[in-house]
This record gives sequence, structure tokens and C-alpha cells, in this order.
Amino acid sequence: MANVVRAAIVQTEWTGDKDSMLKKNIDYARQAASEGAQVICFQELFYSPYFCSVQENEHFDYAEPIPDGPTTKIMMDLAKETGMVIVAPIFEKEDDGFFYNTAAVVDADGTYLGKYRKTHIPHVNGFWEKFYFRPGNTGYPIFDTAVGRIGVYICYDRHFPEGWRALGLAGAKIVFNPSATSRGLSMYLWNLEQPAAAVANEYFIGAINRVGKEPFGDNDYYGSSYFVDPRGQIVDGAASDTDEELVIRDLDLDMVDEVRKTWAFYRDRRPDAYGPLVAP
Repeated sequence: MANVVRAAIVQTEWTGDKDSMLKKNIDYARQAASEGAQVICFQELFYSPYFCSVQENEHFDYAEPIPDGPTTKIMMDLAKETGMVIVAPIFEKEDDGFFYNTAAVVDADGTYLGKYRKTHIPHVNGFWEKFYFRPGNTGYPIFDTAVGRIGVYICYDRHFPEGWRALGLAGAKIVFNPSATSRGLSMYLWNLEQPAAAVANEYFIGAINRVGKEPFGDNDYYGSSYFVDPRGQIVDGAASDTDEELVIRDLDLDMVDEVRKTWAFYRDRRPDAYGPLVAP
């Protein structure tokens, strides 16, 4: 019997305020559940605009504690209601002056399982993230959920192969990469990097992007969210590059074992030869 997980990702436009953004994503989650989805991941900083195009203190107001903040509690209730595993990317406030770009992971019964904090923080024109976020300090956790072992990598992280590999070595079968990435050179990389990472690490990746124009900077987010399988093939096509969309795909997790037996990358690794890669 095939080990198939029905998985969902959702790309949305900024509505103009946090409450309506939460409602919109909750509505998409309920729709996904009604169509049989067992796990869903929202986009990076899903209830806010992507404010890192500017450096303004007012945007710290979007930050919340995890798991004791209101959004994580809403997600716990939503998971229990829908029976879905939920990955919710949130602007996290740990303490005064300690802020992170984080994803909370909630199991299908509403249990909070933990969080991943974005490890690699960009600071370039249009993406001034070091103004807001400290580099993550969680390492690369794996979450044992009702749909199996999943991991999270966030946006700019995807340019760094080390974290992808760490998640694979820890047993991830699906890795979600919620993002906020705009048109230009990054769109070429969007269609290149994550399929390559799926092949190199032999697991499924759910790649989630925002869509539409937002009030800060000149960024035009191109959506194009997709699932890619361990062979590097997009699963039943990508989402629109202009419109909101809920993407639901059936992922046959047995493919992970099949591909790892065919392409024995983990067997043939040479950690003894990789020392220079982590030299300061």
C-alpha cells in the first residue's frame, strides 16, 4: 500500500492588515482540509506584508512570542479543527531586542511541536532582514508529525546547501521552504535550486512564495509555488505567477526510499573529505 501524503501550500496577496490576512489563510487551510489535505504550509511571514524592503521600527509590532503568542494558539486550534499538520511562518519576538524569522510547527492534533528559526539572514537592497532578525539558533530540527518526518528551511536559506543536507541526514521526507522572493534573477534560481536540492537530498520539497505587489519597495512577488519530488520533477505543475492559489498535491513518500536505493548519495557521501567546507 502506497504511503501517500496529501500536502498543501498556499500563496496569497497582502490584504492590507493582519486580521484579514489571518482570516484569508485560515479559509484556505479549511478549504485544503475539505479536499483531504493532511499538511499545509503558509508563506514566509504569512500574516504580514514583506516589510524587509524598508528599515522602519513600526514593523516590529508584527512580532509575537512562539508558542505563547496569539497566532500560534490560533494555529493550534486550527490544526485540531482540521486534523492537519500546520507550518506557520511567524515574525517571532523572544525578548526585547531578540527577534527571529521563524516557522512554528503544529501537529494534526493541535500539539505544538517546535520551531525553526531562519539561519541565513540577507542584508542587501530590498531585503534588509538583519535590521529585523537575528540569525537563527535552532539548528535544523526535524519534526515527527502525523504525516511523517518534516523539516523547514526559510527563503534565503535555500541558497545554502548545508542545511538541506542536514535535514536529509536527520530523516526528513518533506521539507517546506516558505519564501518572499520577487521577479528578476531570483525567478531563475527559484526554478533551479529547489529541484536540485530535492535531487541532491532525495526528498520532497514544498516551495512557497508570495504573490502580487506590496506597499514596501518595488517588489513584485511571482508566486509559482510548487512541490518537487526526489527526482527533481515538479509534481503536477506550479501555481500561477500572478494570482493567489492553493496548491494540493499527493506525495508518494515511498518514492524517497526508492530513489535513495537507486541513487545512493547518502551511502556514497565522504564526510572524511569535507573538513575544508566548514573551516573558518
